[in-house]
Amino acid sequence: MKKFALVVGASGAIGNAIAKRLAFDGWSLYLHFNGGRAKAASLTEELTKLFPEQEFLLVQADFGSEEGAERLASQIYSLKAVVFAGGHSFYGMLEDTPAIEMDKLWRVHVQNPLRVLALLSPKLRKNDWSHVLFIGSIWGETGAAFESVYSAVKGAQHAFVKAYAKEVAYNHILVNAIAPGLIDTSMNGHLNDEEKQALYEEIPLARAGKVEDVANLVSFYLSGQANYVTGQIIRINGGWYI
Repeated sequence: MKKFALVVGASGAIGNAIAKRLAFDGWSLYLHFNGGRAKAASLTEELTKLFPEQEFLLVQADFGSEEGAERLASQIYSLKAVVFAGGHSFYGMLEDTPAIEMDKLWRVHVQNPLRVLALLSPKLRKNDWSHVLFIGSIWGETGAAFESVYSAVKGAQHAFVKAYAKEVAYNHILVNAIAPGLIDTSMNGHLNDEEKQALYEEIPLARAGKVEDVANLVSFYLSGQANYVTGQIIRINGGWYI
């Protein structure tokens, strides 16, 4: 039997790395994208060539819309794991954050992920063990100036993980979050070299993390080697926040 995982945000840098690592681990994948069709299609083609015995299916849904969860859930069949790696961010003071951005941040990071789990939970319950994993953020724990709304929705993800883990533990659905610190992706494109260096000086390991660092941790928590872990916020931040 093939084991299927849904990677939400597979066209993004972290989602792409997660998809590649899970494919290497033997997972068949639903590769979700919104506007990054070309990147997702290229990833699908690459993985299909590398792992012909597995299945890689493109699924599209806009999590910034009210109907995103329903659209995505309608494209999913067999399912053993869900990894929420999709993202949307806004950098600016709270007073300069438009209401439309607040709404989008809420829908992308909280409303649609929760709704899609509500719709897909019957499929997850069919397995002996299933996994739900959010890619949260260091800012969901400690907060970030100029990213207060983003910090708020990431904090909401973390709170949901703790609650939902208790709700579905009886069904052997393990619910966790990985909270990255500074990861080298385009999301940090607003930082210049001087600002990046200042951050490196705050991080005990003195560098940004790589997307592969996050993907490797996802691999471990979905491997079956961590099946007594649920409801946890797992930090991967180079010692930046302990």
